[in-house]
Amino acid sequence: MATSLGSNTYNRQNWEDSDFPILCQTCLGENPYIRMTKEKYGKECKICARPFTVFRWCPGVRMRFKKTEVCQTCSKMKNVCQTCLLDLEYGLPIQVRDTGMSIKDDMLRSDVNKEYYTQNMERQIQNSDGTRPVGMLGKAQNPSDMLLKLARTTPYYKRNRPHICSFWVKGECKRGEECPYRHEKPTDPDDPLADQNIKDRYYGINDPVADKLLKRSSSMPRLDPPEDKSITTLYIGGLGENLTDSELRNNFYQYGEIRTITLVQRQKCAFIQFATRQGAELAAEKTFNKLIINGRRLAVKWGRSQAATGTDVKDGFDEMGTGLEPVPGLPTTLPPPPALEEEAPANYFNLDPSSSPALMNISLPPPPRLSNPLPPGFGAPMFHPMGPPPPPPMALRPPGHIHYPSQDPQRMGAHAAIRHSE
Repeated sequence: MATSLGSNTYNRQNWEDSDFPILCQTCLGENPYIRMTKEKYGKECKICARPFTVFRWCPGVRMRFKKTEVCQTCSKMKNVCQTCLLDLEYGLPIQVRDTGMSIKDDMLRSDVNKEYYTQNMERQIQNSDGTRPVGMLGKAQNPSDMLLKLARTTPYYKRNRPHICSFWVKGECKRGEECPYRHEKPTDPDDPLADQNIKDRYYGINDPVADKLLKRSSSMPRLDPPEDKSITTLYIGGLGENLTDSELRNNFYQYGEIRTITLVQRQKCAFIQFATRQGAELAAEKTFNKLIINGRRLAVKWGRSQAATGTDVKDGFDEMGTGLEPVPGLPTTLPPPPALEEEAPANYFNLDPSSSPALMNISLPPPPRLSNPLPPGFGAPMFHPMGPPPPPPMALRPPGHIHYPSQDPQRMGAHAAIRHSE
């Protein structure tokens, strides 16, 4: 072995000694306070076969213990995590990242050439500032749209779960709830994801996980522009609490002139209206499933027209700044009443408008005659013979005469008022 202690072909000073591993957020766990065990030269790297410092820790409660698998030199050459071998920037397998960035693997595989290549890469890493990757990865072009769509922006802690208990599968596990392994039914043993080789994953060849992601990218949905050419508004969903309109403007101004930006903090969304349809289409094409601001992937959709929303819209938005869909089953807006040529007078009693005003005063039929005389005080009112005659019935009054009850001489107190006036 090239790292044998008795051989003089390898310099032990090149063995790796580090104070902290290079890990992704998923492998590190969600607990900010963890304990790690450190063992110098505890294991050889599974890629370059050189001894390196091994770290071991538990990422969280009910999680399995994890440890570093490759040395930091191999990790820096590919910009990957020392444990899961996924890209530190995009969270994707190396094969998917190299395909999206058009990188061809030029690493040597034989033992002697691999040591020579590793020593040259170590010199480049020492001479660099540490902010950019070295080798072909540092010379790569900008990431493609496919890479931005597949990139993982949040940690996936489910990957740290314990392995399945083989004794439970055979029905022989006696630990019960104290068993540190999962008591679940295993997946299909013929599944290609169950057979992964760490070297194939590192070199980016024959990786079943990468093949699955590449097939998924070919069938991802697209955002087609609406047929209504007057729509120039984009809906941005999934905003954080601290996102401002200036950050949105800095990300969208490059696609065209922006007319307005409306933030709706209650619903954590925003509406961006462009001055031209061409700018809105370019922004939708460049940002759909690829817009990441402050580590959050934002949803991009086209806005709806005023006719499609069915609500009163002001400057493209309602009172809350959002377009609300019409509720099914409710009646639509009533049409306005037809305009009348001449306003007819109000007829509150449904009388015939062709009749004269004098005939509108319909007289009541006379009361029926009683065979027995009424007792005193229950008959018709008796008028004083010296007083004024009673007023004529309503049907016999002239058309222009208006009767006011206060002018009736037979009302209570009218005689006393006449005597005082005399």
